[in-house]
Amino acid sequence: MDVSCVPVPVDSRAPTGRTNAYLVGSEEALLVDPADQIAPLTDLLDEQPPSHIAVTHTHRDHVGAVAQYADRYGATTWAFEGFVDRFTDATGRRPDRTYDAGDRVGPATVVPTPGHAGDHVAFEVGSEALVGDLAVAEGSVFVGGSDGDLVDYLDSLRRLLGRDFVRLHPGHGSRIDDPPATIQRLIDHRLGREERVRSAVEAGCATVEEVLDHAYDKDLSGVRDLAAMAVEAHLEKLAAEGVIDWDGHHIGRR
Repeated sequence: MDVSCVPVPVDSRAPTGRTNAYLVGSEEALLVDPADQIAPLTDLLDEQPPSHIAVTHTHRDHVGAVAQYADRYGATTWAFEGFVDRFTDATGRRPDRTYDAGDRVGPATVVPTPGHAGDHVAFEVGSEALVGDLAVAEGSVFVGGSDGDLVDYLDSLRRLLGRDFVRLHPGHGSRIDDPPATIQRLIDHRLGREERVRSAVEAGCATVEEVLDHAYDKDLSGVRDLAAMAVEAHLEKLAAEGVIDWDGHHIGRR
């Protein structure tokens, strides 16, 4: 299956400062994550107009040109069932159709992958997949805030690992040509961070700020707020598992 990628500059804190927009297939072509209208992407779409437009999730750095390209090409817009209002608010356009797990959208099959966002999905195309912000070739994915769920994120990574994809196309950065190694690296990174958060709590840290200082051994200048939300996601997971007490403000050992 033909998968074309156009990195689109975005005004966000996304890795690389760009979001990858993808055009998949030739018959009933699918456009995924058009973050903005830019000439290289429009030129590609003028040559192969999309029949369908969908997004891996509705964070603002993935949806910016959904409405414009839908109007330009008369494409069918799709949203995740149960998240129609969220899609409408993010794109300014109510979707024409909705999908759920296992549904076909043009040449792709929908695979729910929540964690980074509640409405996150991947699009399976043969032995490959467009995975949005589930995985990256380098670094890690942010999971935190009101939209992030670390339990779901790890489950989604493991689900992806079990599907034996030969190639992954992420929302940011370069293509992933060794999916098992990359996915396992991301899982190990999360579990390693969790162990450091747990160690911080066992050492007596009782606030997020104290855990941050204990669990991170790198300079957090400019990203401390994101790191704090990531720590909170770990605390929520540990509390749900009965390992610690956490009321959203204070941490207690069990």
